[in-house]
Amino acid sequence: MEEAGGWAIFVLQRPTEMKRSTIILIAAVALLALWSMNFYNGTIGLDEDVKKQWSNVENAYQLRADKTKNLVEIVKGAADFERETLTQVVEARSKATSVNIDANDLSPEKIQAFQEAQSQFSGALSRLLVTIERYPELKATDAFRDFQAQYEGMENRIGVERRKYNDVARNFNTRIKRFPGNLMAGMFGFEEKGYFEAEEGTDKAPDISFE
Repeated sequence: MEEAGGWAIFVLQRPTEMKRSTIILIAAVALLALWSMNFYNGTIGLDEDVKKQWSNVENAYQLRADKTKNLVEIVKGAADFERETLTQVVEARSKATSVNIDANDLSPEKIQAFQEAQSQFSGALSRLLVTIERYPELKATDAFRDFQAQYEGMENRIGVERRKYNDVARNFNTRIKRFPGNLMAGMFGFEEKGYFEAEEGTDKAPDISFE
């Protein structure tokens, strides 16, 4: 009788196959939950890096737009200045500053639209600066000299901030596209970020002489 009782106790203490499976399942779920949490938190960090750098890109472009507004006011004072060239700058600047992108939606389509508007503004501004070469009285003003002194720096800063943005966006995109992160990215609502595409001459400020 005692022997039977001892066997019963031994059976009760020994885990059954069902208990083992349950333990394994719980452990697997716990590991998956831990990995998902780490993936989510890490990706959120990269997303914040992208948003921060996007703000730097916007600030760089906004500085150029603000300074160009002052330049336009200078040019308006020249009675015989080519109005078509000036009008193109005003319209391009207006369009460029009207394209506002939510930092939470930096999709390839949105970035492309922003870049196209800014490129049109860059082209119009370059043509304006070349045209000013034929107006010595404009070149001699203090306000224009101030713009002249800052122009190359503004263009260089835009290029630098764009490259930094592409770097952090690439880090984010790589994380959400690489297996097994790509299996969870959609569940958490992480979507691909757009890039700035390289343009001819963006590796240096436009070569415009003000002498």
